Amino acid sequence: MAYEAGALEATLAAAAGGDSALFAELRASYAESVMRQADLLARSRCDGNWHLAAMRLKGLAASFHSMKLLVLAEEALQSAPGEPAVIRKLKAYLTEFSVD
Repeated sequence: MAYEAGALEATLAAAAGGDSALFAELRASYAESVMRQADLLARSRCDGNWHLAAMRLKGLAASFHSMKLLVLAEEALQSAPGEPAVIRKLKAYLTEFSVD
């Protein structure tokens, strides 16, 4: 699942209001938040912790208009705790996001 530049970047740009430093800070904050929840998913061994981290990812996706992250969060919600495929996809999403 690749990172999408469209709506997410537009949301960040609108929030930054033309301030490139603020844009970079918001982008970094988004990536850090996704990374934190992906890490929590990777360490989750019970349904409750897994579900909570997946719901937080879903909230981030909605807040930042990221359809790719929303799809990944939904996939996590439908998966068993510790599902390695979901975690790999989230890490790949973050890698692509940090490269762009």
